[in-house]
Amino acid sequence: MKNVVLIGATGFVGSAILNELLNRGHKVTAVVRNTAKLPKNDNLTAVQEDVANIDAIAKIAEGKDAIISAYNPGWANPEIGRLTTENYPKIVEAAKKSGVGRLLIVGGAGTLYVKPGLRVVDSGAIPAEIMDGVRTLGNFYLNVLTKENDIDWVFFSPAGAFDEKGARTGKFRLGKDDLIVDEATGTSHISVEDYAVAMVDELEKPAHHKERFTIGY
Repeated sequence: MKNVVLIGATGFVGSAILNELLNRGHKVTAVVRNTAKLPKNDNLTAVQEDVANIDAIAKIAEGKDAIISAYNPGWANPEIGRLTTENYPKIVEAAKKSGVGRLLIVGGAGTLYVKPGLRVVDSGAIPAEIMDGVRTLGNFYLNVLTKENDIDWVFFSPAGAFDEKGARTGKFRLGKDDLIVDEATGTSHISVEDYAVAMVDELEKPAHHKERFTIGY
């Protein structure tokens, strides 16, 4: 059993990770904007806190095994670019200050390669309305996280799209820097449930250290 902090536990991806953690018997301290949205569970502690508060997040994470960050300001939030740029480095600083062993980050697919030298973000596949969030999260990974050597981090990029009607199959492929494409459909996709499975697998049995990895069918 792990004792972890989960940031963004009520979001689309965060809630799936929370369910997977609790179903496997892990203890979770969920850091959210609204604790009323969280389920009741003996292994769940709810904390309302701002991720920008480095000292507070560090204090919450002291003595824990890991931090999992599913932080996302919201795709419809006009400030998503600014908030991602400002707050993700603060989450890293809080993690380091806390002394926690690992930081696992829900990444984006934007910096994955669709072919040599061409990343998803520059391929024309990203809708303009979400480009600000995609590019700033990618910039954080490329320009900040890859230079971070003081904590054992991973940046877990999903496939190109999450299935609208997904399922927990436990059957998927993992990769590193290249977008994983379904050989049968030609699309890059994953269910949020299977993404959560792989994230918690990485928590339980670390296989990646100070690097990005990705998933797809």
